[in-house]
Amino acid sequence: MKGFKEFILRGNVIDLAVAVVIGAAFTGIVNAIVGSVINPAIGALFNAKDLETALPVPIPTTSGDTATLYFGAVIAAVIQFLLVALVVYFALIVPISYLKKLAFERQKKEEDATPADVPPTETELLIQIRDLLAGRPSPEGDHTLPEGPSGKHADA
Repeated sequence: MKGFKEFILRGNVIDLAVAVVIGAAFTGIVNAIVGSVINPAIGALFNAKDLETALPVPIPTTSGDTATLYFGAVIAAVIQFLLVALVVYFALIVPISYLKKLAFERQKKEEDATPADVPPTETELLIQIRDLLAGRPSPEGDHTLPEGPSGKHADA
């Protein structure tokens, strides 16, 4: 059950659910526009009641009757699909892409403003190693330089 909760609460699943709901709502609007306005207008060009009955092609059947193919219905479905895709693109994809672009630019500005962790240079690493080794006795004995009368090492 824990895995299912994690799956459901992921951002992608919630975004997908919202997109499906909004897409269904837009589909209803587009269906009304296509069915009530566009189909009758294009059907009138083909001298048909609506696009669903336009471009009929009668074909004979084996029983001697005729069946009719309505290519206008296919054209209507293509128009409906293109309109739904157009509405979803301009109502969802374009605004979300713009918002993502703004967020990316804001994040990039923040990254540029704060310098990233710079790895230490070779000299800094050698200094750290020297300091670590200086505090630890060597198994071969003391390798420190003897101090002179002034408190400094003899070779310095």
